[in-house]
Amino acid sequence: MSSRTFPITLTKPKPLVKIANREILLRTLENLEGLADEAVIIVGYKKEMIEAFVAGRKFKFRVTFVEQKEQLGTGHAVLQCSQHIKGRFMVMNGDDYFSKRDMEKCAQHGLAILTRRVDDPSKFGVCFADRGVLKKIVEKPKIPVSYQGNTGLYVFNEKIFDALRKIKKSTRGEYELTDAINVLAETESISVVDGDDWVAGSTFTHLLEMNRALLDGMKPETKGKVSDKAALAGNVSIGQGTVVLPGAFIEGPVSIGQSCIIGPNCHIRPYTSIGDRCKVRHGAEIKESIIGDACKGFHLSYVGDSIIGDNVNIGAGTVVTNYRHDGQSVKTWMDGELVDTGRRKFGTVIGDGCRIGAKTVIYPGRKLWPGMTTLPGEIVKKDIKEQNLSLRGEN
Repeated sequence: MSSRTFPITLTKPKPLVKIANREILLRTLENLEGLADEAVIIVGYKKEMIEAFVAGRKFKFRVTFVEQKEQLGTGHAVLQCSQHIKGRFMVMNGDDYFSKRDMEKCAQHGLAILTRRVDDPSKFGVCFADRGVLKKIVEKPKIPVSYQGNTGLYVFNEKIFDALRKIKKSTRGEYELTDAINVLAETESISVVDGDDWVAGSTFTHLLEMNRALLDGMKPETKGKVSDKAALAGNVSIGQGTVVLPGAFIEGPVSIGQSCIIGPNCHIRPYTSIGDRCKVRHGAEIKESIIGDACKGFHLSYVGDSIIGDNVNIGAGTVVTNYRHDGQSVKTWMDGELVDTGRRKFGTVIGDGCRIGAKTVIYPGRKLWPGMTTLPGEIVKKDIKEQNLSLRGEN
């Protein structure tokens, strides 16, 4: 369960979150085709949703599910697969994006770890290497020992299971996969491979960054109907059955799903993805945001740098403020702690099924839990997790 992406992941596991209109898990499985004979998916939180999602699709390899009944860390999760795996195998974090190119590069080595240069090693596990061979992974060093961040993609053999059985719980009370890798590196040669396309999916800001990266690599495609009085600029993808009405201006890269109505007279700005069956109506402006499926409304509204869940209604005149007047980076509450997002522009995160009253104003970094509503004209100054309208001005 990923609490750092609440409220979006209160109703779905993070691998099923759509980024640039495609689930993270689906992208990973599609990139594995031609590289793997079998995919073993470790499930736990809302496992039924993942199992049902995969069951509805066909891949060129077998898919096996292994349940991690206790959440005891990444090392514990991998150890659950020991009876299902023989020989070399690849391990990936299920909520990060890895390109097929990077997977292929790692697969060329007997044992490997995919890295990518990071600007601030104190926020990552980093790999200390000698002549391209891993010596040690150091977690979040205060003094930089390397700028090669650990992405969470590995190629192992069965010896990793022996290493996992040797490690003890960390200070977090978990069995850390990186501890076992350090044990393995004492006797085995693990190649450090420089990656090109990894994007983490740990927090809301990471999801927005992932959306941006994937839209940058998107090929334009128009399957819907676009009015000759609408304007499209840059790379724009429009799904089957979608109608773009007169006066709509869409600046790519933008991805719009199937069976949507866009317009009239709205502005969809770069790095926005809009899901299936959405209605973005007159006077809407949406900028660098992820909009889920079956969202509607947005009349005369502004949404910027935000993540909106599925089946959300945005009342007319709603404004998501995404910038602090003092110019400082936006902070938001995460796991009971006020966290700096590192972004000067960050709007809101709205969970599935919310109803936003007309002329609502949402402060930067404030979030709404699934199913919540706001009153017409309400100013959202803090996260809304409970539906107690009597305390928010309703007679």
